[in-house]
Amino acid sequence: MTKARLKRLLADDGKLFDVAIDHGFFNEAGFLNGIENMEQAIKTVVEAQPDAIQLTVGTAPILQNMAGKEKPSLVLRTDVANVYGKTLPESLFNMTIENSVEQALRLDAACVCVNLFIIPNQADIHRQCIANINQIKPIADRYGIPLMVEPLVMQDNAIAGGYMVDGDVNKIKALVRQAVELGADIIKADPSENVQDYHQVIELAGRIPVLVRGGGKVSDEEIFKRTEELMKQGAKGIVYGRNVIHHNNPNAMTKALMAIVHSDATANQALEILNSS
Repeated sequence: MTKARLKRLLADDGKLFDVAIDHGFFNEAGFLNGIENMEQAIKTVVEAQPDAIQLTVGTAPILQNMAGKEKPSLVLRTDVANVYGKTLPESLFNMTIENSVEQALRLDAACVCVNLFIIPNQADIHRQCIANINQIKPIADRYGIPLMVEPLVMQDNAIAGGYMVDGDVNKIKALVRQAVELGADIIKADPSENVQDYHQVIELAGRIPVLVRGGGKVSDEEIFKRTEELMKQGAKGIVYGRNVIHHNNPNAMTKALMAIVHSDATANQALEILNSS
């Protein structure tokens, strides 16, 4: 059944564009821009028809209560953390929701997603993430739901603020390989600082599909060029949030990125799609 749900999640070409709209889970006011009204945010993205939308237990029903068979698949975020602010709190956590797989099944999710953090001088958060993956993996296998592991190599929060990628390809490779060894069915990983190095990450992941996350908001030209090159490097897709939901035209942005992922569109062609919508 895991393979069956993966086929529902991935398009016919084995690729995937997952729009992440789970930022409200993390108690950071800056993450809420563009998603103040979740019903409207989800409706806008659904109309652009990405392959999947990443949501939480509280917002997934908005998607799943929509009528029609052609709506995007649900990727359910199963853990919540407090590691994103510029100043870290004294006690850090990354906690999974209770009975996460069962909740995912009730919501008809095609996949569950869980973090695997590396944060400078915060080894206990890494330990918590491994414990979460070890707990959820056998249950996900039992019920046939794919496990998406999100290996994130983060910069020092005091320097870069939370959720900023390190970009060191060797660190990314090591953490992606750990995700594979822990049993990931699909991986959502950082982009490398030099995008042309990314084939090394793909090689270390082996048979496991690698999706690349978008990170912070950048210019349209930059995100299109990066996405084009990442797909050439062997990525099976992307998981972008703020570069879609913070855009002034998220519908057109989704369509442009879908063209790169599924139709081998160039960055310039994606810009044309965006500007003509």
